[in-house]
Amino acid sequence: MSAERLDPILLEVLWNRLVSVVEEQARALMRTSFTSVVREAGDLSAGLFDRRGRMVAQAVTGTPGHVNAMATSAHHFLEAFPVETLRPGDALVTNHPWQTSGHLNDFTVMTPIFRGGELVAYFGNCCHALDLGGRGFGADGRQVYEEGLFLPISRLFAGGEPNEELLRIVRANVRTPFEVVGDLYAQAGSNEVGGARLLEMMEEFDLADIESLSDEVCSRSERAMREAIAGIPDGVYEHRTSTDGFDDPIELVVAVHVEGDEMVVDYEGSSPQSERGINVVLNYTAAYTTFGVKCAISPDVPNNDGSFRPIRVTAPEGSILNAQHPAPVGGRHIIGHFLPGLVHGALAKVVPERVLAQGADSLWNTQITGQKTDGEPFTYVFFSGGGMGARPESDGLSATAFPSGIRGVPAEVIESISPVVMHKRELRPDSEGAGRHRGGFGQEMELGVRGEDGGPSWTLSAMYDRTRFPAPGMLGGRDGAAGSVGTASGETLHPKRQQRIPAGERLVLKLPGGGGYGDPLERDPELVRRDVEDGLVSPEHALEAYGVVLTDGEHGFVVDEEATARRRAEAGDGRP
Repeated sequence: MSAERLDPILLEVLWNRLVSVVEEQARALMRTSFTSVVREAGDLSAGLFDRRGRMVAQAVTGTPGHVNAMATSAHHFLEAFPVETLRPGDALVTNHPWQTSGHLNDFTVMTPIFRGGELVAYFGNCCHALDLGGRGFGADGRQVYEEGLFLPISRLFAGGEPNEELLRIVRANVRTPFEVVGDLYAQAGSNEVGGARLLEMMEEFDLADIESLSDEVCSRSERAMREAIAGIPDGVYEHRTSTDGFDDPIELVVAVHVEGDEMVVDYEGSSPQSERGINVVLNYTAAYTTFGVKCAISPDVPNNDGSFRPIRVTAPEGSILNAQHPAPVGGRHIIGHFLPGLVHGALAKVVPERVLAQGADSLWNTQITGQKTDGEPFTYVFFSGGGMGARPESDGLSATAFPSGIRGVPAEVIESISPVVMHKRELRPDSEGAGRHRGGFGQEMELGVRGEDGGPSWTLSAMYDRTRFPAPGMLGGRDGAAGSVGTASGETLHPKRQQRIPAGERLVLKLPGGGGYGDPLERDPELVRRDVEDGLVSPEHALEAYGVVLTDGEHGFVVDEEATARRRAEAGDGRP
């Protein structure tokens, strides 16, 4: 089929078919994964690439840090293994942080797809491995060499046969070889599923290749993105924010340059790279930057090679957002997840109606290592989300991992596949940033390890942020509550170190809330009353933050409209 036959109706049919193909690819990975990180939380990405290595389509399921980083890394695979060196049944793998998604715990698997002896496409996916050896998943390494097994781009399968030498090395270096190697097989298998469905599609529509289709999809996406950028007045829009850092705060600074239909996002002025594993490689910086831009100005444009072209991302070499080898990068998401909010803070100066207030932003990752009741060692990791920032027309979502998109793993799943016991897990009252639209609520968890007398001692690898700098509100909205980490007995813990938790002790996590949007005194009092009724906002907080006076009636709380109007008028008069 030639490019001339790609009329708009046929193009729409083919595009939707491509999306279904890559979504089936992602679902195959989730169904066959050996870990809850992938199977339940969805910490993965999946995508289709043309034979030039350009990403054409991505699965709906997945995280921006994986898929956008994978989209800009395919050329590394093509350089390491040119087309003439590949054959049917091959699959390539790497966890190179600077070439793919920024830390060793993510394996990217790329599979060439052949039709009639000719390479027609690649399917790629990326997901989080349960363990990579070294110090274990965490932020307190001092060099990447400490953080685990580093695989350069290698053959995972050759002609359909597994590379047993490579897999022996993997098994010998990780604490959970069954799960890690099992997921590598699952990754290769999901690419094969995507390839089979693509070949069926090509046969059905008599496509000799997907290059013309790729050209059309990517060029249309590029045009749409350029139109979206052109809708923003030319100028330089700046913003800065502070994060906890490891021991000392980190400053993040952005300047968004808009000129015509192109955009340059520059992070000059941000802190230098850290001695600890919170550094971000440029590829991951670009991934979350482009995601933040896209959320604000072009959420409906397909995410592919074309939509990335009008945006250039720069950061000084040796800075926290362009760390150089061998910097430790194990907890790169802790800083990287702040970037969409940072970009939105800059764009708020020109298109405030399109951006979110900042939220918890950084995903809270918890890795627990210890012994089961039978003495067998175990390692388990799970992810948790705080509150999202409020939106211009609606409240922020609670306990939601934005911008990563990773879901929380149910307590029942955690307890059924590990010795971890979730004693408490609930939304955290009064943690939202008050506003006309309030931020989302964080969550509070109390957990320990199963065993006699309250359980044995165990090691926590903490990866948490916003314990010093809460999520700021926007346009008069209040900040969300800061997070905290400690023990049930009252000891405060470091938010980013490996720490030994004594036998019988429990960990208490209080995740941060999202910032509010707009003046809290303009919030509908009925919405405040509903939150109080639900136990999410205390009556005292409703009065102090929103100026809403409630009385406890026969059938629940009732808004005292006259007293509320007086309270709000008094609060408003006292403002500068």
